[in-house]
Amino acid sequence: MKRLFAATLVVMLAGTIGALRADDKPNPTGTWKWTVNFGGQDREMTLKLKLDGDKLTGSMPGREGQETAIEDGKYKDGEVSFKVTRERMGNKFTIKYTGKVSGDTIKGKTEFERDGQPQSRDWEAKRAKD
Repeated sequence: MKRLFAATLVVMLAGTIGALRADDKPNPTGTWKWTVNFGGQDREMTLKLKLDGDKLTGSMPGREGQETAIEDGKYKDGEVSFKVTRERMGNKFTIKYTGKVSGDTIKGKTEFERDGQPQSRDWEAKRAKD
């Protein structure tokens, strides 16, 4: 009887520890917010991500509430990457985002072109509390 109890206890503990480890994996699903300075003015950015297997989808609201879908979304080993293409005054521009998810933070870089020159910025988003 003691052996049966001990074996049951070991199995329950192993299952609990396994579940805890699974919850510790970084997960990009959620709404993320950060602030960017454009021409001396701060602007709050919002990003909505959803992980389905290893496929990353989502959108980024823009001006006037227009949602822009992310493109080429990828997630592997805690790293996210995606692109957002927007249009302003007839001109299209693409911003590439890369970052590492750690808890409720994504830290990374954006890459884009301005006046024909490659540019990059650091970005750090925090998971919004729903």
